[in-house]
Amino acid sequence: MLHAYEVVIGLEIHAQISSKTKMFCSCSTDSFGKPPNSNVCPICMGFPGMLPATNKECVEKGIRAALALNCEIPSFSKFDRKNYFYPDLPKGYQISQFDQAVSGKGFIEVEGGRRIGITRLHLEDDAGKLTHTSRGTLCDYNRSGAPLMEIVSEPDMRSVAEASAYAQEVRRILRYVGSSDCDMEKGMMRFDLNVSLRPVGQDEFGTKVEVKNLNSFRSLERALEYEIRRQEEMLENGQKIAQETRGWDDDKAETVSQRGKEQAHDYRYFPEPDLPPVEVEESRVLEYKKELPELPRLRRARFVSEYGLSEHDALFLAEEPERADYFEEVIRVSGDMKKAASFVTTILFGALKRDQRSLSESPISARQLGTLVKRIVEGKLSTNQAKGEVFEAMYSTGKDPDAVIDELGLSVVSDAGAIDELCKKVIEAHPGPVADVQGGKEQAIGFLVGQVMKESRGTAQPPVVQERLRALLGL
Repeated sequence: MLHAYEVVIGLEIHAQISSKTKMFCSCSTDSFGKPPNSNVCPICMGFPGMLPATNKECVEKGIRAALALNCEIPSFSKFDRKNYFYPDLPKGYQISQFDQAVSGKGFIEVEGGRRIGITRLHLEDDAGKLTHTSRGTLCDYNRSGAPLMEIVSEPDMRSVAEASAYAQEVRRILRYVGSSDCDMEKGMMRFDLNVSLRPVGQDEFGTKVEVKNLNSFRSLERALEYEIRRQEEMLENGQKIAQETRGWDDDKAETVSQRGKEQAHDYRYFPEPDLPPVEVEESRVLEYKKELPELPRLRRARFVSEYGLSEHDALFLAEEPERADYFEEVIRVSGDMKKAASFVTTILFGALKRDQRSLSESPISARQLGTLVKRIVEGKLSTNQAKGEVFEAMYSTGKDPDAVIDELGLSVVSDAGAIDELCKKVIEAHPGPVADVQGGKEQAIGFLVGQVMKESRGTAQPPVVQERLRALLGL
């Protein structure tokens, strides 16, 4: 994209920790779609005299996420007050972690083997939400106090694609370890990006511009593309890049200046006096590490090596832990890796996408789908029958495949004599394709097989049909 300049990108990822209660009080985190200011209490609203209490589950899930990101885990960490005044921050400060966070440096690898460094993962509570209208600004504090982990990367990314790949891989990892649902439609994952340009070959970084509160991968990519183009044009015209914070206007597809940032904000950090420090024994860290599941990158690689999947199919099936578990259960029940992959990726997810359903809403369990595939492997059902009327009946009723097969009265034509009669009928009716096959045009056999399948109404097995056609044609 750029020949004279190199892009330098860093990302700060804010992910809501999957806990039933907020970071420092007992209010529910399930506030999406609830009436404004209905999910609050004196603690998360910062009333005088109220004392917070650390949510142990959130600390543990933060540590598990940090371990999955290859981060160091110190034995001691603490919470700090980050002081600033904004309408969505009722306490007048945010409880965060400054110089002694719950984790240290780490890294992940993205596709292509590039390693992206992670400065740290730290814990904090969220602010409320502001809605700007023509008549003023509305404050909703339902989200105030929600548990967050902030993952700060090193400035190691050099392209829009790399930044997007990094953000998506972090999301997969957090979901695999169960630390965050990362539901972006509910605001559970947001990005702040830092981007600068420098002449190719220069070691010193250019002037950094921050773009705040991006809530989708698409907005992340578009904001980066715009900001890189804007900075490049300014540098080409001899203009100086201002260190500032900008916001992303999705409708106008551009970043807009929000405030200057000539130097770091003075947040007047100091240790949170109402919360004790967090001390983690090394033995506990080792336990957490042992409990980590197989992470997405390793699972994708195993799907390719063990099941012979393409990189594309492996990426799709390992995208979410629930999807990967579903797929492997279908394999376990059916005993056929290729057919299992085909039915999960194409047939099942095709139907779910059509009906805008998630996998958790699927009316067909992994065991049921595995049994359906197994009936094909056993020769009790043709692939066409399984993909067509049997699958659709299972999908609409939730019934087991054997019950559907019995109700529909389906069976496979496997008798050699019956198949030969169908083959002879097709050979007689299609002398042209027969001559093509006998003349060496292999692709013509597919037409004849299709005609036999049509005659059998999908109840014959294509491999058996092709074998009998070849025998009858003397091939």
